[in-house]
Amino acid sequence: MQTPGEFVSGQVRSVREKVDQLAGSVAETVAAEAQQVSTVRSQVGEYIREQRSAARVSLRELARTAGVSNPYLSQVERGLRKPSAEILAAIAKGLQISAETLYEQAGILDRRAGNPDTVAAIRSDDQLSERHKAVLLELYETYVREHAAASPVPADATRGRTPGDHPNPSKETA
Repeated sequence: MQTPGEFVSGQVRSVREKVDQLAGSVAETVAAEAQQVSTVRSQVGEYIREQRSAARVSLRELARTAGVSNPYLSQVERGLRKPSAEILAAIAKGLQISAETLYEQAGILDRRAGNPDTVAAIRSDDQLSERHKAVLLELYETYVREHAAASPVPADATRGRTPGDHPNPSKETA
């Protein structure tokens, strides 16, 4: 038979083990989230640097037009800082690109459905206003969703067939 002191000691030991397990699980989750945030920061920074280079805008010039300090923008590009939505909008304006594009890169907005090249082409068209781009992207995304929903055969089921092939050879007509 256990004494009350042995019973309490056993309970304390059991609680400590459970706390240690939970703490380990929480630490793993926090580490994974931190890695994901770091990856997103790095991706948005690389994207900003690529866009700045493509536009042939210096770091100093973009920092000035975006209203941020040169060192801060440099840290954003290197993935050391995570810019706010307002800063991303200012950087997008300085790069003359859609703020939505940077929001997607930063993980603030979900990526649009459809072909990324089509989406990029709409966003990069200088002849369109931001409002026109938004409307076209919405229409395009709606079309893609409706087309996918109306498609009776999944894309995987048609792989490897030529247009004349029938999915079930026993049902072909002579």
